[in-house]
Amino acid sequence: MRIMGLDVGDATIGVAVSDELGMIAHGITTIRRKNLKFDIESLKTIINEKNIKRIVVGLPKNMNNTIGPRGQITIDFAEMLKDRFKNIENFKDIEIVMWDERLTTSAAERTLLEADVSRKKRKQVIDKIAAVLILQNYLDSQGFKL
Repeated sequence: MRIMGLDVGDATIGVAVSDELGMIAHGITTIRRKNLKFDIESLKTIINEKNIKRIVVGLPKNMNNTIGPRGQITIDFAEMLKDRFKNIENFKDIEIVMWDERLTTSAAERTLLEADVSRKKRKQVIDKIAAVLILQNYLDSQGFKL
């Protein structure tokens, strides 16, 4: 079963997908958001191509474990996906899971800085790397380790 990880932002959605064994997360793309219809169609294409059965959405919590405005926007996005998918045959059984993503963007930034990636290139891949970290943390927590 393949699992998709999402880092949902205002301008972009970072996308990662697990391997077929559910052990390793791979960055797939960064969707440049245009409108809701475009976002959903872009995700549906990846879901179909990769045979996704579960989506893990990174939930940006505050450090004190509360949900702030950005977290609520992300929860609303996940609920909207559930609502849109519930009546579509190939999508209605997809499970959507929220996953605490505190500090994943910082960790992604640090990883890219350590790899000496230029500022311009970091901006292009930061959300995809954050999605990989979200998904890999989720996979590791589920016991899908080598």
